[in-house]
Amino acid sequence: MAEKKCVRIGFVGVGGMGQCAHLRNYAVLPDCKVAAIAEVREKTAAKVAQRYGVPKVYTSHQEMLANEELDGIVASQPFTRHGILLPELIQSGKPIFIEKPLSSTLDSGKKILQVLQDSAAWVMVGYHKRSDPASMYAKAEVERLKSSGELGKMTYIRILMPAGDWVANGFLDLIDEGDRVDGTFEFEAPPTDMDKETNTEFWTFVNYYIHQVNLLHYFLGESYKVTFADPGGVLLAGQSESGVTCAIEMSPYQTTVDWQESVLVAFERGYVKVSLPAPMVRNQPGKVEILRDPGEGKTPVTEFPQMPWVHAMQQQASNFIAAIRGERPPMTTAPEAMEDLKVAREYIRKLRGK
Repeated sequence: MAEKKCVRIGFVGVGGMGQCAHLRNYAVLPDCKVAAIAEVREKTAAKVAQRYGVPKVYTSHQEMLANEELDGIVASQPFTRHGILLPELIQSGKPIFIEKPLSSTLDSGKKILQVLQDSAAWVMVGYHKRSDPASMYAKAEVERLKSSGELGKMTYIRILMPAGDWVANGFLDLIDEGDRVDGTFEFEAPPTDMDKETNTEFWTFVNYYIHQVNLLHYFLGESYKVTFADPGGVLLAGQSESGVTCAIEMSPYQTTVDWQESVLVAFERGYVKVSLPAPMVRNQPGKVEILRDPGEGKTPVTEFPQMPWVHAMQQQASNFIAAIRGERPPMTTAPEAMEDLKVAREYIRKLRGK
């Protein structure tokens, strides 16, 4: 078998998430080479490049793109900068990975999609929970059960995400030389359809819960609409295109030194359940539980398939490289991520009446 060509990646920004959620995972992939870093903090960039064996460092993405032959770009930036940065990166025609969500406003998201229409580039949005081995296994099983009908029809999906310790000591190896660059960057304009207070609530919801909004899309396999937003801000209820009821429970309680996130996909005679670890945990996948109740006096069976020792961020890096190679589609595309923003806006409108 012919050896795979090494995929050359350039990083735009190596801040906290850039280093600890992404760079350290790409750096260990055997079929990937981190060829360059673009980072305005020169001292920090030099130390990061030394640690991860990155041969070239630039102070701007423009300089990096002009001098490097890259197969893909990882741009881990605040989502409030996506509308400014992405149109420039899209001009390269290269696949681009960004953090969630697509942007901070619907208007900015629409502009990003418009720019993509005229480019060979595509964007994979960093909803890493889709890439957890447990989520990928559960998704395949859910689709199989929907097709076979052996547990009846899908009836309900519930996602629980209490506030907790999402960091899980994941930033212990962060390099930061203290060379600040405050005031250097341009950010997206505020939305035109929300006042300042409503916009703050929208951004807060998007920052904390857009992953769960996206996971509902993932496991439903179709669009859904928000039908209820409880005034206490704990419950988002919805209904999918085919009539499946769905819900997100947002911090009905909190855990200070733990993370207890789960997805329940219910069928008439069983369920598929996923328990997800803290986002920044390493070498720990989620867990899957499957209940099959055949009825007619037959014994119900609960299965606990063992997942490989690969965490979601590492698998996400592998999935992006595989998408660049054309071996699989991107886990979340820009148009899909736009649907998440629309759901978030609909939820805030129902919550606040604005």
